[in-house]
Amino acid sequence: MIIPVRCLSCGKPIGHLWEEYKEKVENGRKPREVLDELGLNRYCCRQVFVGHVDLIDVVSKYKKF
Repeated sequence: MIIPVRCLSCGKPIGHLWEEYKEKVENGRKPREVLDELGLNRYCCRQVFVGHVDLIDVVSKYKKF
């Protein structure tokens, strides 16, 4: 739902890169090129970005209780 601040495996800070990644991919660039440009070389960090589905807008409509 929300991009983690750090990579779940190696602990590298990645949360600050999400907006830039999302913007560039929406403008038609390939995810592979964008991840290389952002300096995400480890496969654990890359999988967080490629496998992320942004559902915060959907979930925020519902109450907790």
